[in-house]
Amino acid sequence: MSAQEKTQENAPGTASGGAAQMTSGVPKELKAGRFVRQPNRFTGRITADGSSPYPAEAGRYRLLVSYACPWAHRSMIVRRLLGLEDVITLGVVDPIRDERGWRFPEPDPVTGATFLSELYLATDPGYTSSRFTVPCVWDTTTGRLVTNDFPHITTMFETEFGAFHRPDAPDLYPEKLRPEIDEVNDLVYTTVNNGVYMAGFARAQDAYEEAVDALFTTLDRLEERLAGQRYLVGNRLTEADVRLYTTLARFDAVYHGHFKCNLRRLVDYPNLWGYARDLYSRPEFADTTDFDQIKRHYYVTHKFINPSGIVPKGPITDWTAPHDRARLGPV
Repeated sequence: MSAQEKTQENAPGTASGGAAQMTSGVPKELKAGRFVRQPNRFTGRITADGSSPYPAEAGRYRLLVSYACPWAHRSMIVRRLLGLEDVITLGVVDPIRDERGWRFPEPDPVTGATFLSELYLATDPGYTSSRFTVPCVWDTTTGRLVTNDFPHITTMFETEFGAFHRPDAPDLYPEKLRPEIDEVNDLVYTTVNNGVYMAGFARAQDAYEEAVDALFTTLDRLEERLAGQRYLVGNRLTEADVRLYTTLARFDAVYHGHFKCNLRRLVDYPNLWGYARDLYSRPEFADTTDFDQIKRHYYVTHKFINPSGIVPKGPITDWTAPHDRARLGPV
């Protein structure tokens, strides 16, 4: 987990993860025109050694997600890569969210909830001033949320559910590479993953330009980094690649136009674009990438940015086009 993301654990009573909860109004997390993401509220831990109230067990936990949300998306990718589909069940909310928050298309068969907010309030009846966010993990044994602490959810799957990983699962968070993975994640989170929101939700010109400049400075650096290696760290697939991918997948479809991150498109970066298609060629990435839900969520939900609610038809991009990334390293 990145240092920047670690800071989100410390303030109780607020939440983050997913797009800000609003329809026609601007996000609540604004300071001097700048978007400042709120800290996470529920930070329980599932542990393999039983040192927490939530032991790692098959069938006990339910991951609640939206295909539209980049933070939730990365938890779905990791769950698939590790082969945890039969260990941790999945509940999916509708991509269109209103003032009541995320809604299940039909009552969730495991929790019985119609709105995600019901699960937050079942866990903490006083949770009324903050957003109800995905991803989060529900414990079917205690009937409460364990965590909505999105930076930890994927690393928790990687480190605490090892006994349930499929035999050929990749080690996405190898101990010897963790310092470098965390360093890359810190940069990517601050300027890319969260940077697009800081640009899109900015309400001051200087705040917007600051975020956009930092975003593209980092994308330029990543383009150079990926010129000589297939993946971000150790030339092997890691947590860092999953975290970057979910923003790249949304970049040209949403962030370039909707969030005004329009200095360049993803397709204008030969290495980043090839890298993104390389990851997309894996079913764990492609099958969890729903461009229709992504576009409908952002363009319909963010009425303060897109009052008409019209969802653009484009862009036309071929995510299945051949890439030559295999020359840089093994799968």
